[in-house]
Amino acid sequence: MSIDRSELTRQGFQALNSVVEPTVRSGFANPWPIGGGLVLLETMGRKSGVWRSVPLVSTRVGDTLVVSTVRSNSLWLKNIEAHERVRVWLHGKRRTGTAMIDRGPLNTAVIRLD
Repeated sequence: MSIDRSELTRQGFQALNSVVEPTVRSGFANPWPIGGGLVLLETMGRKSGVWRSVPLVSTRVGDTLVVSTVRSNSLWLKNIEAHERVRVWLHGKRRTGTAMIDRGPLNTAVIRLD
């Protein structure tokens, strides 16, 4: 029996996110105006047009957030490249913003909140 690692990884992230997402959405561990913490990033699916969410570690300075990943095939990166408008949950409230991707070793997204 062979193990499909990509499917196993997807299922693992899905299980983890099902626990982490509601906690982060409520405001737990969100960054204050200066500092780091967890955010819930919502991007519009580039094919479906449906909003998708993913909890991420973020650094915040005022109304600017920076998130990144070493996984260049992350769907949230591809979604931002197709639709720069995003939503971010901070301290139990949804905020809108515009994101810009910088591809490289850390695949960084800089989000400017409205």
